[in-house]
Amino acid sequence: MKPEYDFSKAVRGKFFKKGVALNLPIYVDGATRKRLERLSKRTGKPVAELVNQLLKKDIELLETLS
Repeated sequence: MKPEYDFSKAVRGKFFKKGVALNLPIYVDGATRKRLERLSKRTGKPVAELVNQLLKKDIELLETLS
């Protein structure tokens, strides 16, 4: 790292885009990933769709408990 940086020509907010949603990567362990991939092949649905369905059901369940 340099001891000093020159920001005199910097542009504030150059890459900022209002209203853009940030998609965070979510990592699962290897065994879970393999099971999801098998289910994906069997159902013909993408893994992401299966994960979203599972999470929505779990969230609904957790919300009914609290």
